[in-house]
Amino acid sequence: MTMARSSSSRPAVATVLLLAVSALCAALSSATVTVNEPIVNGLSWSFYDASCPSVEGIVRWHVADALRSDIGIAAGLIRIFFHDCFPQGCDASVLLSGSDSEQNLGPNETLRPEARKLIDDIRAAVHSACGPKVSCADIITLATRDAVVASGGPFFEVPLGRRDGLAPASRDLVFTLPGPDTDVPKLLGKFKNRSLDAVDLVALSGAHTVGRGHCGSFNSRLPPNADDGTMVPSFRRTLAAKCAKDPNAAQVLDVRTPDAFDNKYYFDLIAKQGLFKSDQGLMNDANTNRTATRYALNQAAFFDQFARSMVKMSQMDVLTGNAGEVRFNCAVPNARRGDISSGQLGDEGLAADA
Repeated sequence: MTMARSSSSRPAVATVLLLAVSALCAALSSATVTVNEPIVNGLSWSFYDASCPSVEGIVRWHVADALRSDIGIAAGLIRIFFHDCFPQGCDASVLLSGSDSEQNLGPNETLRPEARKLIDDIRAAVHSACGPKVSCADIITLATRDAVVASGGPFFEVPLGRRDGLAPASRDLVFTLPGPDTDVPKLLGKFKNRSLDAVDLVALSGAHTVGRGHCGSFNSRLPPNADDGTMVPSFRRTLAAKCAKDPNAAQVLDVRTPDAFDNKYYFDLIAKQGLFKSDQGLMNDANTNRTATRYALNQAAFFDQFARSMVKMSQMDVLTGNAGEVRFNCAVPNARRGDISSGQLGDEGLAADA
């Protein structure tokens, strides 16, 4: 009797499994974005197919493993990617250590050490498998994409072949990074200077669907400062009480699904629960509110444009061919490796592992 029931249930079980697999495939398909954007000379969709065919698998495994322990690393990787590319291009200069490091400047002082360490751990694994073929700049790009995917966001192909920069960006360039108190007109100006438009601004800001901000980055919107009416009163009171108790407290950027890469960030803006002035301004400014509202209503549209804008940003002022280098340590230019082995560099060469 038991055997009969088991036998007769097989078609039903098979049907359930088939439906489950179909649903999974549909979900993966809906979260995959094909980006057909012009590619900078020197970059390629298949750059490492011969020299390091395992690179994407290695990066994906390390990112997934890290996020299982600390989902916050996803936001850390996205921030490193943006802070690397925006000032002088995607050249991994933000990872360089030393007295003139970009990490010593205000916009970068809170870059997550765990995310920096993960990038160099991946570099070590990739170089162990393939030799020093893959740049830290490409590893940042791949790791960021995979962190987006692992958090629930879209998969998209990224062109590869970047080389690593030999020196950090200047102070002036680093301070072109938009801050949390930047209003939309200034944001649009900063993005235009980097060949990014209003749609790119709104889509890339959607990365704030994951991550956290500390009180110092949004206290200009809290008492005793004037209430400009752009934050719902109950949310303002909650944040004010939290920051009064601990001025260094962290607050999630997306109050609805803080650890998931989705479009709920835009719902927050509609509800006047955007944390930063730069976030909430997207809903209040006529140049951006239609796009922000569209992404709140249509996650697929957000995912599609986010992928396109990320690929666009990933090609900013890249070094290719004989320019730059492939670093043997993401924190140190190759010319300084002798200083590490001789002990002349002190702790600078270990900065990425802090």
